[in-house]
Amino acid sequence: MIPPLSALQAFEAVARRRSFSLAATELHLTPSAISHQLAKLENLLGVRLFERSSRGVDLTPAGHSYLQRVGNALGAISTATDALRHGVQDSLYLHCSPSFASLWLMPRIARFAQRNPGISLVLSASHVHSDFQLGLVDLDIRYGLPTWPHLEVEPIFSEKVLPLASPEFIRRHALHTPQDLLQVPLIQSMINVAQWPEWFARFEPAHRPERIALKFDRAMMSLDAAVQSLGVALESACLGQAHIASGRLQPVFGDEMSLEVQAHFLVYPARHAARPEVRMFLDWIREEARAC
Repeated sequence: MIPPLSALQAFEAVARRRSFSLAATELHLTPSAISHQLAKLENLLGVRLFERSSRGVDLTPAGHSYLQRVGNALGAISTATDALRHGVQDSLYLHCSPSFASLWLMPRIARFAQRNPGISLVLSASHVHSDFQLGLVDLDIRYGLPTWPHLEVEPIFSEKVLPLASPEFIRRHALHTPQDLLQVPLIQSMINVAQWPEWFARFEPAHRPERIALKFDRAMMSLDAAVQSLGVALESACLGQAHIASGRLQPVFGDEMSLEVQAHFLVYPARHAARPEVRMFLDWIREEARAC
């Protein structure tokens, strides 16, 4: 008897994530659908796999034992899928965080295509990290803190996060010192690893902004708001490079008042680096990053 694959995937995801909601996000399902799959699996097996409490979800002893076998089986399926899909040569499946894809990667991707005309590139973008066990992605470009065990994790570059505004906004509000920022609307990307309180703690420790006027969940929206003279954005000079080069934005205080971070990472299973297409992309993006 083989349970439905969907139920096994739900079981493995909840066991690994210790959360119905996180497993649901990963599998693009609702938490109720995940719960239904697990109830179906437990009824089929005749054993309880999870203990549910106010603290979360824990595996029962039977669940632990089953996870070891099911995890290995799903890993074998993923490896077989990788091998079969990668039998089709000259394809590269890339996943990327949305703002990095739009602001940094897409303006440069033509150079990769010109250098590697035989590679078919498939690019997708979202904030949800790729699950390499599904065998659908070669490389993931992730944003955040590098807490991804059992994967190769390589920073793409060090980037300066600094106040950016339109030249017209800077002139109109006579922005000369960090304290001047307390009198104007501030713009923030909510997922940014560097936030306004951290910047003020470094460069204007005696003051803190009372409020952030505009908040967005993507850096590209924060930058667009600054271009429209809606306020001052705290964003990466690397992601805002095109806006800065065109004169639509400029650093309010120059590069010296910036927070240096490493927040964009190339992430992939070590075995993927054996593919020529992956190695070509890695070599290319490293070269592009050095010029940032």
